[in-house]
Amino acid sequence: MTAVTHALRAGIGRGLIELRQAFTGTELVNQLLWPVATLVAVFFLRDMAIGTTGLTLGTIILPGTLGMFVALGLLLVVQQLAADREDGTLLRAKATPNGIRAYLVGKLVQISATILAYLAIILIPGVFLVDGLDVADPQSWITFAWVLVLGLVATQTIGAILGSLVATPRGAGYLSLPVLGLIAISGIFAPITGLPEWLQWIAQVFPIYWLGLGMRASFLPDDAVVVEIGESWRQLETAAVLGAWAIVGLVLAPVVLRRMARRESGSRVAERREKALQRVG
Repeated sequence: MTAVTHALRAGIGRGLIELRQAFTGTELVNQLLWPVATLVAVFFLRDMAIGTTGLTLGTIILPGTLGMFVALGLLLVVQQLAADREDGTLLRAKATPNGIRAYLVGKLVQISATILAYLAIILIPGVFLVDGLDVADPQSWITFAWVLVLGLVATQTIGAILGSLVATPRGAGYLSLPVLGLIAISGIFAPITGLPEWLQWIAQVFPIYWLGLGMRASFLPDDAVVVEIGESWRQLETAAVLGAWAIVGLVLAPVVLRRMARRESGSRVAERREKALQRVG
């Protein structure tokens, strides 16, 4: 068995164990809270008309919520990585053969499966609650599938790179602020054509804008494209940008994590724990 195959098997097993723990007992309530609350919001907005477009606010928002939960995978990786550094989980992974690679695979599996559960909670009832979605066309689901896969890989590997820059959950919280700001200007819920042009250019550099655009291209009717940049869904550009970020993340994330792990030691973990206890106290 090659080192890569061993890391994949170990990582998948690790990810499934963490997934089961995340959806057991009281943790299940925390996991269901945000997707259910989002679905309730979509339900109450489902009949609010948007001008003379013939679309409702619920129709526009639903694809955006799918993109938002995929994008939030970036923050989940950052937060979990910081917590694992503080409690010594990453140090233990470092001590095993191919442990860091398996750790990264495990995080991708666990967080991707968690996000898929969120999307199912929102999308399956949403198809029946919201009118105007183009869900009968198989091409819609094909587009949704490739946007989803590229989006999951791109955002989470970037999250691993960013997460390597912070050592504590508090630092992860600070890092979350600019990420949330980027989400806000990326038109995840609606087109960014109403923003200043310089903000539009900034948004288009990062994968979150293309993730939102791809989700809208998946499920909104063709006439909704008139409010997008260039009046086009730009699917080739979406695939290119998301694919490029995914490749960059897959190449750099293991390297960055290994370098970060080399700096980890038992004394550093103990120091972080002591500081965490002082904050609690």
